[in-house]
Amino acid sequence: MTPDVQTLYAVTEATWPPAQTQHLGPVTLRDGKGGGKRVSAATVARPITIEELTAAEAAMQDLGETPLFQVRQGDDTLDALLATKGYKVVDPVNLYVAALDALTVEKPPRVTTFSIWEPLEVMREIWAEGGIGPARIAVMERVIGPKTGLFGRHKDQPAATGFAAIHQGIAMVHALEVQVRHRRAGMGRLMMLQAAHWAQEHGAQYLSVICTKSNQGANGLYSAMGFAHVGDYHYRQKE
Repeated sequence: MTPDVQTLYAVTEATWPPAQTQHLGPVTLRDGKGGGKRVSAATVARPITIEELTAAEAAMQDLGETPLFQVRQGDDTLDALLATKGYKVVDPVNLYVAALDALTVEKPPRVTTFSIWEPLEVMREIWAEGGIGPARIAVMERVIGPKTGLFGRHKDQPAATGFAAIHQGIAMVHALEVQVRHRRAGMGRLMMLQAAHWAQEHGAQYLSVICTKSNQGANGLYSAMGFAHVGDYHYRQKE
């Protein structure tokens, strides 16, 4: 059975983990150490009260964070509460998944894509060009379990990099970055194929990926490759 969105939320947490978590009643607080919204946003296990929201806000501010929540499917009550408190919607995201048996029918051309861990310096440079710095690489390093960097070449030049990890038979790709001068050359697709073959070799059955709704190119790529859209989430951040 195709993994559902709740399963992919768990995969996201395991394959792109915060530095620390803290439970404050029904609220899970995350310390991302500068690694971005996904590892810093709070989530809830049930609808919360005004008092619980106030306590969570204070705890986030104590961490030096602007209050930020990840609003998942089923969190309608939280979404409405945050809206009344002046939280604005940020970065709506799609979650996709595909069976590896379908993705691995095709292989990338030889010496085009590679699975490498630890990341090469050139991979770090490509990430840095895309705004993925040491704090996000530290997220990758925190992952426990099978993981790899992804590296791609185009016209005998370094062109792309990414990261993949596996949780309970489901691989997820993160931080996929193709250099501007190598875009529109099919590198994103080849990198996903490389991730699929690596994941299958390491015992996974599915490949998943997250993409902002505004990224039309990436959304189109994943749909064209046969990925199923299984759900979404968005953030609400206090201004």
